[in-house]
Amino acid sequence: MDTEPIVLDGFLEEATVPGDLHGSTARFRITVSPTDDRTDEMILPCGVTDSALAHAVLHDLVPSDKLRVTGHLRLPRTPDDPVWLAVSTLAVLETAPLLTAPGALTTAVLERYGPYVCWFDADTGAVDVFTETGTWIGTVPAPDEIGDLLEAFEQRQATSGE
Repeated sequence: MDTEPIVLDGFLEEATVPGDLHGSTARFRITVSPTDDRTDEMILPCGVTDSALAHAVLHDLVPSDKLRVTGHLRLPRTPDDPVWLAVSTLAVLETAPLLTAPGALTTAVLERYGPYVCWFDADTGAVDVFTETGTWIGTVPAPDEIGDLLEAFEQRQATSGE
């Protein structure tokens, strides 16, 4: 059995949640994308049992933060057990962009999808999609069409050799 911890970089998928009633543990999911190919991307459940780290996870992280997590991968022992990472250390590599001042009414949301950033406009329902380096990919009229736009973009990139 390998006892060496693994280190992964990924984006916080959604808001963190307490792992118990007291908030002394925490759970969250990160999107890990080791390459720019979406087929290599995975969402990994993570758990924190150190109470000080759990407090930081619950109160300091926001969705789309880029994180570096270190821990041990827990593989399932039965078909009903999940795969998850028992996190021992965590570092914020990049904070998610702040769109509005605290307490202000938000009419747009910025979210990451692996190497992509999506701007959801609540007023129109449209979604602008960019690479994380800022290259505009396109606009779709509804969020359920993002996947088709990204697939077409990746196919164009593959055929152009980029």
